[in-house]
Amino acid sequence: MARITASPPLQDAYTDALPASHALFDRARRVFPDAVTHDNRRMQPFPLYVERADGACKWDVDGRQYIDYWMGHGALLLGHNPPAVREAVREQAMRGTHYGACHEKEVEWGEWVCRLVPSAERIRFTASGTEATHMAVRLARAFTGKSHIVKFAGHFHGWHEGLEIGVRAPYEAEPEAGQLREVVDLVSVLPPDDIAAVRERLARRDVAAVILEPTGGHFGTIPLPASFARALREETRRADALLIFDEVVTGFRVAPGGAQELFGVTPDLTTLAKILAGGLPGGAVAGRADVLSFLSTKASAEENRRSKIAHPGTFNANPLSAAAGVAMLAQVAGGEKIRVANAQAAKLRHGLNEILARERIAWKVYGESSDWKIFFGADAPPRDGADQSVAQIEWRRLDGKFPEQSRALRQALILNGVDFNGARALVGTCHTDDVIAETLAAFETAVRAVKDEGLA
Repeated sequence: MARITASPPLQDAYTDALPASHALFDRARRVFPDAVTHDNRRMQPFPLYVERADGACKWDVDGRQYIDYWMGHGALLLGHNPPAVREAVREQAMRGTHYGACHEKEVEWGEWVCRLVPSAERIRFTASGTEATHMAVRLARAFTGKSHIVKFAGHFHGWHEGLEIGVRAPYEAEPEAGQLREVVDLVSVLPPDDIAAVRERLARRDVAAVILEPTGGHFGTIPLPASFARALREETRRADALLIFDEVVTGFRVAPGGAQELFGVTPDLTTLAKILAGGLPGGAVAGRADVLSFLSTKASAEENRRSKIAHPGTFNANPLSAAAGVAMLAQVAGGEKIRVANAQAAKLRHGLNEILARERIAWKVYGESSDWKIFFGADAPPRDGADQSVAQIEWRRLDGKFPEQSRALRQALILNGVDFNGARALVGTCHTDDVIAETLAAFETAVRAVKDEGLA
């Protein structure tokens, strides 16, 4: 006789509360692999389907309201539908969405990036962050004449073949399905914050570039000190290799000029996306003029073959994304919006850890700027709200996955009117003190429910 396994209580409550999302999931299973259009949107037993969003909130297809901490995967520093961005997009849409031609807004957008980002002598727009890191790697190889790339375990640089390795345990430089061994063999995956390993690898003199998320893998889930970025700057210079900062997340979030402004370290190339395009699709590579010159057309066909990288792209710097990007960068340029989001995130982290301390739950909330992350594998509960240090935790443990706890907490928070990705959250200026108070009340109820399920 077959054994019947009961669903966890939270999962049953989640399923009962969201019949319209469940129905859409059933439709999606007949259309999409995994029934989703982004790996991170998978969820058991089915994901949430959202109908609209505004400010700090979003509403699902069942009519339920949530405080949102996805913030467009990090693209929405000002929350959903910020008026200046919304009006810029609306005005541009009335003028046309795609000209198939150059236009003034793309120039203005590029000027904003060059004004704000220290490394940006020149810029080229792409349609996504993955395209930007792909271009940066190709530029580095073309400029240096070398083939090898160094990246760090746990750092994510998009899903293209050359860099989507070593992101998850066991952090090996091994091909995934469909990847060519010949390409993967040109990438070394090194431990984070190990400058001796970098120095040893660079000594072979075959490295075109070192690429990293400057605040640490997955936006600081594995935090890196600024001293590591400074040491990389020196080591790459000595080895005639380029330094690439992947600022797809940190760009315009940790400072108007990104982590490079915050750390005082200027890389050779910078990749950007998310906030760059104001919540619409868009990415970019910015950096040294002599490196970006490999995108410029040369005098002869032979010279083009040797030193010109072809770069078309139907939606590069399209008018809608450019209009949204200009409006967004104008808002964040002064830094006050970033300071507000950082301060609100700090309040949240403190309050969340206070709750964990009271409930005696051995998790810890941490983060550095406009974010909060949960480490489910802490040895003990926080002592108080200020106890956020994870510096002594081994990086593999810190990057560990806890799918049952993550699933249960996200479901419990959804049932109490809050949504985040299960382990990490982004904060915007829209998360006011009242919103934070609501979040903390929901979190307290949610962690008790997870505890009742035996997962905390």
